[in-house]
Amino acid sequence: TIMGMPVRIDDTLYEQARTEAQVEHRTIAGQIEYWATVGRAALDNPDLPVSFVAEALASMREPREQSTPFVPRSRKA
Repeated sequence: TIMGMPVRIDDTLYEQARTEAQVEHRTIAGQIEYWATVGRAALDNPDLPVSFVAEALASMREPREQSTPFVPRSRKA
């Protein structure tokens, strides 16, 4: 169950989330949740670039039937 919880955030952060949410077709809350998810994953994996973490999280949301199977170079002919 997802509960809505009121949270105070800085006005500047709210405006940045609103702008980015429009670009990414998310709600403002969804944008802040996305940033929190990426931030948590980046902190859990400090050796990885944040862009890699964000792309990995995005790829996990894609339907598997649309994915391209990984083929190691050693098996390419």
